[in-house]
Amino acid sequence: MPNRPRLNHPEPPRALHLARLAAGTPGEWVALPGGLLRVLALKGKASGPAVSGWLTCLTGEALLDLPHGEFVRLRAAEGYRVTPEVPWEALPVKADTALLLVPDSPGM
Repeated sequence: MPNRPRLNHPEPPRALHLARLAAGTPGEWVALPGGLLRVLALKGKASGPAVSGWLTCLTGEALLDLPHGEFVRLRAAEGYRVTPEVPWEALPVKADTALLLVPDSPGM
């Protein structure tokens, strides 16, 4: 079957690979363009920002260290609601752990 000539259509937009974007600057929160979303490739302990929103584990597995000896274990595709009133730190449990933070407001 012969190749058809390509019409002058613009290229479709590319999807953004969030874990790969985070891996570009490990240990630092990276803001996604045009929104409030933030991603982080965990490379050791990282403090969580004092915002309200949803924290989701994109890849790997993370341990959220909370006050009073409490903790939450986040596996890939699991989320946890964070608030400014409860400080938290994230620690990677598995290699190549990436987190996504979706704040409720632009206060980050």
